[in-house]
Amino acid sequence: MTTTPQRLALVLGAAALLAAAPARAGKAHQHGLARLDIAVDASRVSIVLDTPLDNLLGFERAPRTDAERQQADAAVALLRDGGRLFRIDPAAGCTLAKVELASAALKLGDAAAAPAPEGHADLEARFDFDCKQGGRAASVEVGLFEAFKRLQRLDLQLATPKGQMKAALQRPASRVALVR
Repeated sequence: MTTTPQRLALVLGAAALLAAAPARAGKAHQHGLARLDIAVDASRVSIVLDTPLDNLLGFERAPRTDAERQQADAAVALLRDGGRLFRIDPAAGCTLAKVELASAALKLGDAAAAPAPEGHADLEARFDFDCKQGGRAASVEVGLFEAFKRLQRLDLQLATPKGQMKAALQRPASRVALVR
């Protein structure tokens, strides 16, 4: 059982990890590479994806043609199916609670009011899973490489009850170990 000081430290560490995602938005990005932050506590697993739109769509601006709009709609639909993209160890008893997407180019989320950038547009997605025993999650199967063929590598930051760590996931690998 986690004590109150341990739980507070985990929650504060996870909050700092997830809060850092928007701060990265101004940094240069690389095609084929995305950032994935995973925070785990007793009752929740939160996952934040920060990626250039090119990884999802093959272009980094607002869709201009009907075909591009259909492609963007299909990518958004895939992202909204977070339970398919992220399969958390069944021992944790997690169910998808919420998905938030933000992209000025796609007019999504808080970024929807911002002017759409002409180039180098990104998307940020947050997936929150409510869990019966989140701390029992030993791994997450990530379906992003399967869903988005242009994506080649994920740089990971993990915050779990066991500590914080960095890792990378390279195509075709799909399993993120949460316990090391």
